[in-house]
Amino acid sequence: MKRAMKWMLGVAAIFAATGAMAQTKLKWAHVYETSEAYHTAAIWAAGEIKKRTNGRYDIEVFPASTLGKETDINQGLTLGTVDIIYTGQLFAGRTYGPLAIGGAPYMFRDFDHWKRYATSPLFRELCDGYQKAGGNKVVALTYYGERHVTSNKPINRPEDMKGLKIRVPDAPLYTMFPRAVGANPTPIAFAEVYLALQNGTVDAQENPLPTIDAKKFYEVQKYIVLTGHITDALLTIVAGGTWNKLSDADKKVFEEVLKQAAAKATDEIVGIEKNLGAEFEKRGKTVVKVDRKPFREATMKLHNGPDATWPRDVYDRLQGL
Repeated sequence: MKRAMKWMLGVAAIFAATGAMAQTKLKWAHVYETSEAYHTAAIWAAGEIKKRTNGRYDIEVFPASTLGKETDINQGLTLGTVDIIYTGQLFAGRTYGPLAIGGAPYMFRDFDHWKRYATSPLFRELCDGYQKAGGNKVVALTYYGERHVTSNKPINRPEDMKGLKIRVPDAPLYTMFPRAVGANPTPIAFAEVYLALQNGTVDAQENPLPTIDAKKFYEVQKYIVLTGHITDALLTIVAGGTWNKLSDADKKVFEEVLKQAAAKATDEIVGIEKNLGAEFEKRGKTVVKVDRKPFREATMKLHNGPDATWPRDVYDRLQGL
C-alpha cells in the first residue's frame, strides 16, 4: 500500500512538474516561399529552439504571406498576433527611420561593406533605437541578395529606365532608385507581383536573383538587368511582448539560434546568387551586365535629400566603415 502511495505521489509530482513547464506556442511569419533559404533556416531554428529549451517552445513557421502582407506582419508584432517575423529594413524603418539606411539604394559599395555594417556597433545602435521606439527586438540580420531589375525591354543605361513602370515593395524608400533614373515606381504587395507582370499592370520589377527564381518572375520577363542597386537584408524581429516574457537563459538560446539561422541562410544565398545568372541564360533569358557607375551616381544624389530617414552622421559613419 505504502509503495503504491509512493508511486502515485511520484506520478503526481511528474505531472505537476510538466504542467509547470507548459509548452508555449509561437508564430513566425514571413512572405517568402517554402523553397527559399529563409524559410528552411526558420524551420531549422524552430526545431533547434524546441530542442534547446526541452520542448518548452513550439514555433510554427507561416510562409508565403499566409499571415498577411509585410505591412500586416509588422503590425502583428505590436498587436501580438505574431511572435517572430522576417522583414525588410525599410518596413522596420517605418517605426524607426534610421534603421532603414541599410535598405537604401547604392548605400553599400559591395558585399564586404555590407558585412562590416552587419557586424558593426552602428548596426547594433540602430537596432537599440528601433527597440526603444516600438518595443520589438531585432535579433539577427540575413543577407537577402543584391536587388536587380527585370523587364520586358532592354536596359543598358539609366536613360533606358525613363518612364518604365516598375513594381516596388510598399515602403517609400524603395522608390528612390526608380525615381533617380526617371522610372515610374508602383508599389504592389509581394504576393501580387507575378500577376501584375503577367497582365502588364507593370513592365518591370526588382528583386534579388534567388527571389526572381523562387517566385518565377523570369517566366513573365525577358531581361534580367544586373543593376545591383540594393544590397538587401532581412531583419529577424521578435515581438516585444514575447521577448519580455523570456527568461534570460531563454533569451540567450533564442538569440544564439536565430543568429545561427541568419548565418546559414546568408551562406546559402551567397552560393545561390553566384550560379543563377548562368542558369537564367540557360532558360533563354537575356542577362545584362550594366556599368553600375552611372546608376549609382544618379541615386547617390538623393541619399541625404528629403527622402532620407537617417541623420547625416549615421550616413557618414556607414560610408566610413
